[in-house]
Amino acid sequence: MTDRVNLNQQLVLDTESDEKQFLTFMMDEEEYGIDILAVQEIRGWEPVTVIPNSPPFVKGAMNLRGTIVPIIDLRQRFGITHIDYGPLTVVIVVSVTLKEQTKLMGIVVDAVSDVYSISEEKAKDVPDFQDSDNAQFVHGLVNVGEKMVVLLNLRKVLDLHDKSSVKSNGG
Repeated sequence: MTDRVNLNQQLVLDTESDEKQFLTFMMDEEEYGIDILAVQEIRGWEPVTVIPNSPPFVKGAMNLRGTIVPIIDLRQRFGITHIDYGPLTVVIVVSVTLKEQTKLMGIVVDAVSDVYSISEEKAKDVPDFQDSDNAQFVHGLVNVGEKMVVLLNLRKVLDLHDKSSVKSNGG
């Protein structure tokens, strides 16, 4: 009987934990994380249909089982130097709520890294850089072992209609 109580107490403690799971991926030697609950699918890179007059970081769109999914290159979105897509390049298809509407969108990243359970309490605020357009995309910074992971605010990253979050670059 005592074991059962301890097990139940442990279950209560686990459900009260504020840890969330984050899928991490690599870009330019840095590790970024997004809430795993937003991830719908991970696919290898394949050519997409180009959308005329779209921002440079919008690579195009793909047909995912009947749903048209816009594809965003996060390197270009963040102003990171462009590299050619390789065998590790993936598209992470995420579900995000923008302006009270849930949408599927794809983000192109260099490679998927890992899944971590992270307490959002432990995330540190981003240092205040006056001229950084990209600070709004970051939810927080967290240490995982010996490395730092940048937790992203997917809503800000993927809200293409928020003029304050659009970074136009030729990269």
